[in-house]
Amino acid sequence: MAYTKIVEALRAAIIEEMDADPNVVMLGEDISVFGGAYRVSEGLLERYGEKRICDTPISEIAIAGAAIGAAMTGLRPIAEFQFNDFMACAMDQICNQAAKIRLMMGGQVKVPLVFRAPYGATGRAAQHSQSLEAWFAHTPGLKVVMPSTPYDAKGLMKSAIRDDNPVVFLEHKMLYGSASPGGKAKTAVDSLDDTFRPAPIEPYFVEIGKADIKREGSDITIVATGLMVHKAAEAAKELAECGISAELIDPRTIAPLDTDIILSSLAKTGRLLIATESVGMCGIAAEIAARAAEDGIYSLDAPVRRVCAKNTPIPFAPRCEADVIPSKADIVSAAREICSGL
Repeated sequence: MAYTKIVEALRAAIIEEMDADPNVVMLGEDISVFGGAYRVSEGLLERYGEKRICDTPISEIAIAGAAIGAAMTGLRPIAEFQFNDFMACAMDQICNQAAKIRLMMGGQVKVPLVFRAPYGATGRAAQHSQSLEAWFAHTPGLKVVMPSTPYDAKGLMKSAIRDDNPVVFLEHKMLYGSASPGGKAKTAVDSLDDTFRPAPIEPYFVEIGKADIKREGSDITIVATGLMVHKAAEAAKELAECGISAELIDPRTIAPLDTDIILSSLAKTGRLLIATESVGMCGIAAEIAARAAEDGIYSLDAPVRRVCAKNTPIPFAPRCEADVIPSKADIVSAAREICSGL
């Protein structure tokens, strides 16, 4: 038996850690009776009670501030935001407080907490559809995690909860595998091959800061995050039919970033493409490209390419949204262009 949906894998990780440590608590909007906006905390109120599964007011500032205070006084909070877009309301607490307090106090106080939030475009327009991982990765003191599979989600969540530093844990809405309130289930993981393995029911950990090779190849390295890992995997299958062997790397953690595995792959393939749902301007794709230029320039046989969202607010109209967000076809086209000399 295994968990085949990320929502199940996350819930299992939280249950394992709450069973193991009474100091692990959850707080956020609608997480108790309602079970969370995407059902991650469903059933946890009955299991642990209201002292450990705590509903909060609709205030991201209050959620972040309470979580930081709880972490400083010995608890291990998991703070849920309903959308990563609204973490902007709590940026002072997250980036100026949580990220810095341990260092400013000379290590006398730890801040072991997890900020969870869904991200990504799913037809909810400009204020509920962004991918804002670069904001947090830019802040020293924060770890930023973006799982793309049930296996990674469970193992990384367990590692994040046990980490003595604040972790921003971002979950793509299209990868949960369950419906949001009042909506039809949207999932991108119904027909995955064995590359995207489910999460075992047994306890295990995935190391934060360690990337994963989802598919081996020899002609081009594709680094993709979140939902783009799945689009890139489909693109790699199509490229194989054209005689192009793509190696697919999922960083899983973007802060800290596992540069070594990317550079090692680049040394083998000589070509690099980066696919993210966030905009390209000052995004994680730009950081990966910069590191390739700085430390892997002599391995490059072609210019680095980025396939990212267009630099515009996410539109509400489905066709407009689809035009802004990178597609499998965009990845295939960019890869073929890079490999045109083969």
